[in-house]
Amino acid sequence: MAILDDKYKLAAGDRVTYQVLEDGDDPKSMVVSDSGVLEVPYLGPFPAASKTCRQLAQELKVVLEKKYYYQATVIISVDSMVSQGVIYLVGAVKAPGPLELPRDEILTVSKAILRAGGFTDFANQREVRVTRKQEGGPNDVFTVNVSGVLDKGDASDDPAVEAGDLIFVPEKTIDF
Repeated sequence: MAILDDKYKLAAGDRVTYQVLEDGDDPKSMVVSDSGVLEVPYLGPFPAASKTCRQLAQELKVVLEKKYYYQATVIISVDSMVSQGVIYLVGAVKAPGPLELPRDEILTVSKAILRAGGFTDFANQREVRVTRKQEGGPNDVFTVNVSGVLDKGDASDDPAVEAGDLIFVPEKTIDF
């Protein structure tokens, strides 16, 4: 089990291969459900989300050895990853709504807005608010000047987004 991945944490939609070597059966392909569980043979639904392959294999080994095996060598590997999670864009963007975070690149606030079709005509590009949940504490809210990032190419003020972030693009206030 020491060779199993201990970095990547499983998420809903990920496809994994599962095998107990002592069974002699072929490896089984399974998908982590939306509720974060795997349907494991003999055990049924087993929590898998937010665990590494190594953690999950060790937990399954303990349960299987209590009930079904004298010794169980559990092998789990990731076949495909769906996404890193979802962020939400609201306000003055052309396509508001949820946006999946890609696995193969770091998505920043400006890139997320561009993927949502860009700003509407009356968007306040200088005061884009990002709300990020903090575990066990109040939400973290910060403002990003996306206009500065896009116009001047100043990437230093373009933070990476994280799963669960809410990006709000306000409209400009017009005084008559």
